[in-house]
Amino acid sequence: MSAPSTAISTQAPLLLASGSRYRAELLRRLQVPFEPYPADADETPLPGEAPDALAARLALVKARAVAQLRAGRWVLGSDQVCACRGSLLGKPGSRERAVQQLQLLSGNDAVFYTAVALLQDNAPAFTAMDQTRVRFRDLSRAEIERYVEAEPSFDCAGSFKSEGLGIALCASIDSSDPSGLIGLPLIATRALLAQAGLALP
Repeated sequence: MSAPSTAISTQAPLLLASGSRYRAELLRRLQVPFEPYPADADETPLPGEAPDALAARLALVKARAVAQLRAGRWVLGSDQVCACRGSLLGKPGSRERAVQQLQLLSGNDAVFYTAVALLQDNAPAFTAMDQTRVRFRDLSRAEIERYVEAEPSFDCAGSFKSEGLGIALCASIDSSDPSGLIGLPLIATRALLAQAGLALP
């Protein structure tokens, strides 16, 4: 890939192709100047699409959509997909769907795939994939309903927030980067930014 035409700086900050407050909060930890720039993307899976492929495709689609609107700027896209027992779990959007998702997760392992894509204009993207396996406790209907009432995570894949009360639903978490489960794997993101020429500690 050719050298970047625009460096990431306070004058030309990184664009985060997401309206997620979780991703914005995570990215601030790297102390990189950025602006949220939500991307409009159809998140419907393709027929037979694997969960990791879906996450990777959507991260790239979101980044490309913003890059087409903001020439010369570096854009970071990310997406997360939860897979459990052959089902893909996205954002539930409602209390009823959240309860259904948590009933499926109860007593089972789920894998959260979090993809990241960093690009500029039409150049090839730098990409990475984080994978976290969560084993959920056996959850009663009453436990699920109490959780959904206390922490309605309708904007989280699988209706689950590990950084909040959702940790009480877990039996174990197997991850190389705990920030990946929250929505943006910072270890991988730092590596991509370094590949793009931005020096970080």
